[in-house]
Amino acid sequence: EASRESIKDALADLLNAHPDANLNDLSTEQKELAIERFVSGDVFRRIDLDLGKWIREKAPNTSSALGRLKEIKEYVRETVSSAFRSLKQIGQVITNNTVIGIVQNSIKETCEVFEGYAE
Repeated sequence: EASRESIKDALADLLNAHPDANLNDLSTEQKELAIERFVSGDVFRRIDLDLGKWIREKAPNTSSALGRLKEIKEYVRETVSSAFRSLKQIGQVITNNTVIGIVQNSIKETCEVFEGYAE
């Protein structure tokens, strides 16, 4: 279910950025954007599924909990976006292995940065 939500959000972002995009015939740039946004959403949802309960419980109030989750989501989005930009700058093609590496690094880095939220 989390992956379906990530796909839905990625396609919505794609259509917001490229309203005339044909989902059956995306350009390379459009495909890369959709993949990047999917990865970003999926990584955040994985973190939320694993740590979200503790983040919500440890926050002083509901508003704080939601703010922390929003901060994590924005951090993940920027981390993933930066990784995709880096790959593009060095001319590396996006493959399953590069995406898996981005996912693993993003989860690890985000958990390290925000581990205090679950304590």
